[in-house]
Amino acid sequence: MQKLILASNNQGKVREFQELLAPFDFDVIPQGELGISAAEEPYHTFVENALAKARHASAASGLPALADDSGICTHALDGAPGVYSARYAGIDGDNAANNQKLIAALGKHADRGAHYVCALVMVNSANDPEPLIIQARWYGQIVDDAKGEHGFGYDPHFFLPDLGKTAAQLEPAQKNLISHRGQALLELIGQLQIRAQYA
Repeated sequence: MQKLILASNNQGKVREFQELLAPFDFDVIPQGELGISAAEEPYHTFVENALAKARHASAASGLPALADDSGICTHALDGAPGVYSARYAGIDGDNAANNQKLIAALGKHADRGAHYVCALVMVNSANDPEPLIIQARWYGQIVDDAKGEHGFGYDPHFFLPDLGKTAAQLEPAQKNLISHRGQALLELIGQLQIRAQYA
């Protein structure tokens, strides 16, 4: 199996990536297992933050690295919380606090449209001149009442009208097929397969 450092210590993300990449013979190793610290995320775009994290993890490990920067963007709030999704309620905030702040910020807004964004970056080395960069979106609506026990982050409040469920009500296998991260990863695998044909 090919070792791949995942530039994240978020257990929800680690679990999802391990499940999604298992069929493709990748041994996904969270950076925390190697004592690699979290990279700085000073940028205003998901892509720039993901690239910084991937290069940092690869430089520290000497191995290929995969990073994602993801979050939720609401239409009524001009894209907020965006890249600040994980720390929307402050650096010490948790999922519940982040969700509570988002619901309060939306207040009586009629437009509850939102989408998850995943920017996925894979590098073969810290100085890889051709990082694989994928972006995907998953559209839904923000609802006030939390429903579901699966998922993490904003999933209990992210309602999918076509399915009549929140993301947290989906079984993990179903979520992995349609989520922003699942979509991005499938495209990444496709790009890797194309590269392999010409290697």
